[in-house]
Amino acid sequence: MTLRSDWSADPCPIARAVDLFGDPWTVLVLREVFVGNRRFDSLRGALGVADTVLSDRLRRLVTVGLLERVPYGSGVHPRHDYRLTTAGTDALPVLHALGGWAERHTVSPSGKRMSVSCTICDQPSDSADWCPTCGTALTVDTARWDRPVSGRVELAAVLTARGGGSAAATSAARADTPARSDTQCTDTP
Repeated sequence: MTLRSDWSADPCPIARAVDLFGDPWTVLVLREVFVGNRRFDSLRGALGVADTVLSDRLRRLVTVGLLERVPYGSGVHPRHDYRLTTAGTDALPVLHALGGWAERHTVSPSGKRMSVSCTICDQPSDSADWCPTCGTALTVDTARWDRPVSGRVELAAVLTARGGGSAAATSAARADTPARSDTQCTDTP
C-alpha cells in the first residue's frame, strides 16, 4: 500500500489545510513573518533552521499565495522581504488557535505562558478572533503576542523589541528586522 502524502486535492477542507499547515517549519515561518521577521537572515536566526529548509518553505508559501516576495535594496544579488498576502493575514486565527490550544493542553518548558492582547485597548484576549473588552477584531493590525522567549532568540532581538539594549546590538538587530506597524510580539524572558 502506498502512503498518501499529498492532501491538496482532497474534498475535505481540513485535509487541504493540513497539507499546507501540517509542516512545523511552515507554521513557524508564518509565525515569524506575523511578528515582523520578513528577511531570510532574520528568519533563519529566529528559527535556527537550515538554509535549504527555509528556502523551500518560503518558496512554497509564496507559491500557494500566503506570502509575497518584495525586493529591497540595490546591488548585484537581489534581496527580498517576505510579506503576508490577504490569504496570509487570514491565517492569523489559525496561529492563535494553535497557540491557545497548546497553552491549555501542553506544558511550557519555561513555565511561562503566551498571551494574545489587543493593541487598541491593551487588554488580553482568550479569543483567537476578537477582543472581549473593546470588541475589536484581532487581525495582524490589532493583535500582539506576548510569548516566552525561545532558546533561539538572540538577546539583541529581545532588547530591540523592548526598546532597550546597547546601541550596537539594537542597531544590528534593527538593520536585520524592519519595524512593522501590524502584528506585534513581545518576547518574555
